[in-house]
Amino acid sequence: MLGPIAWRTPPRHYGPWERVTGLLTEGLVRRGVDVTLFATGDSLTAAALESVAPHGYAEDPSMDGRVWEALHVAHALELSADFDIVHNQLDWLPLAFSGRFAAPMVTTIHGFSGDAILPAYERSTSAFVSISDADRSPALDYAATVHHGIDMAKLDIVSATGDDLVVFGRIHPDKGIADAIDIADRSGRRLTICGIVQDAAYFAEEVEPRLDGDRIVYRGSVGPAERAAVLGSAAVLLHPIHFDEPFGLSVIEAMACGTPVVAYRRGSMPEIVEEGVTGHLVDDVAGAVAVLDRAAALDRSAVGARARARFGVERMVDGYLDVYRSLLEPGALA
Repeated sequence: MLGPIAWRTPPRHYGPWERVTGLLTEGLVRRGVDVTLFATGDSLTAAALESVAPHGYAEDPSMDGRVWEALHVAHALELSADFDIVHNQLDWLPLAFSGRFAAPMVTTIHGFSGDAILPAYERSTSAFVSISDADRSPALDYAATVHHGIDMAKLDIVSATGDDLVVFGRIHPDKGIADAIDIADRSGRRLTICGIVQDAAYFAEEVEPRLDGDRIVYRGSVGPAERAAVLGSAAVLLHPIHFDEPFGLSVIEAMACGTPVVAYRRGSMPEIVEEGVTGHLVDDVAGAVAVLDRAAALDRSAVGARARARFGVERMVDGYLDVYRSLLEPGALA
């Protein structure tokens, strides 16, 4: 399992790729699969751990991520003859050397940063897995779509809640945090904002001036120990994205707690949010305000049950085991 190394696996706070990598790795180990995880040296896993980077480069300004990722990939390449499958969770860089790996490669495409990276995908020998049908490129062939899964044991369904809203994600224009504040203002509801500041200018200009510590509160990056409490205590999760998001971990985590979602109708959201069952899809701030009461009135036990049926970690493990088996069948890579 060739994991990302921006953060520890699993991450302490932010790190969606690391979180999925960790959940899949531990799920495979539970199934009796012999897994070696290539990740940071401080990662926590029941698998065998191989590392070059002592810790995540995003946590250490003295580390150049390009250098450490190259060393990380080179280390996995050197050991690749020891494995039946190399599962790349690290974006495009390993694809440049996919023909040199001594084992077949499968790559989970967590999202495209732009068309400029497509040549690395088009020229590789890897099989590809998309995390949503919405995020597929017409230039590529795919082995499967496998939606992310989460550990439901750590997310209880909360049946009673207040009127507050929550928005959960990095502070960046893509995530529409300013729109979430507008929705809260127009609806007269309190809003809790959670996430790392990824765009300092956006935070300073569009978010921070509107924080008042009461109606609009910023809690910073919320780690695993607090996520369930924050998500489960909200009446509705807002997800007013301004980009075609490949997936939304916070969306399925909120639903697993029974919290309905109001999201903009972009990217993978129509695949994840079931209209009138687990939430509502809208196109703008006015649309979100109009459906808030209906969303908050949805049956939270039903919301949680649907999330468990569709997005449990074991379902994700099943999906990837099917992909691995297909690649190992005689003639599969011909």
